[in-house]
Amino acid sequence: MQDQNAAIAEPIEEVQSTSDLWARANFYQMLAGAFIEEPGAEYLNALRAPDALTALAELGVRFDEDVTGVPLAELQEALAYEYTTLFASPGGCPPVESARLAGRFQQEPYHAVKSIYQRAGFALQQGKFAVFEDQLGIELSFVAALLERQAMALESGDAASGTCAEKDIKRFWANHLGRWVRGYASLLERVTEHSFYREIARLLSIFSENELTLLKVRVDDVDGGREVVPKSEISVLFNPDEPVCNDCEHGGSKAIA
Repeated sequence: MQDQNAAIAEPIEEVQSTSDLWARANFYQMLAGAFIEEPGAEYLNALRAPDALTALAELGVRFDEDVTGVPLAELQEALAYEYTTLFASPGGCPPVESARLAGRFQQEPYHAVKSIYQRAGFALQQGKFAVFEDQLGIELSFVAALLERQAMALESGDAASGTCAEKDIKRFWANHLGRWVRGYASLLERVTEHSFYREIARLLSIFSENELTLLKVRVDDVDGGREVVPKSEISVLFNPDEPVCNDCEHGGSKAIA
């Protein structure tokens, strides 16, 4: 359902080169990697590289010694604990759109984005943790995939497909990411005890504002950074588009690789 307080303006006037689009896609993937699962060695090594730290510092993002001054194995262990505490434990703040806007998992945003992914041919890649389709890392990965699609379309001279991908990105920000990631970022920055997630939250906030400005999308921050989200009335108990019979041809659960 489109937010009545969201507005999607005309196409982006600034010319986005394909290199710009690929760079934005990589940035989305970098942010997604902090939320989909515990950051791994390859991710952390790339993030702690001098060039990366310098680029982040130019954006106002500066990690403490608990990120830059400890052995990799120690950092991984600390972040595994913090990840579980923040995102996978009772009393935490799971980065899930339904939880942030409705106080419950698998509500309207979950089914909405699941349908969007299916129409776009976007397959959910499960990692160490099982995640919902409206989890932040998945939503960011989806936009990254759309940016890659837009870049490839422009590289092949298919302007129409590139414009279509751009509109899909704007619509997804207006109806989903724009409604909750800014408030959620402010909450995460306040509650985390580790500078990794504090600075990732700060980066998410900066990046979100920049993307909304670039895309010319105006949408209210419905999340608001609330520590306690009231539980809404359960409006969706199941997806009416999915069969409930496990014996029929299309029934039952199906893993998506």
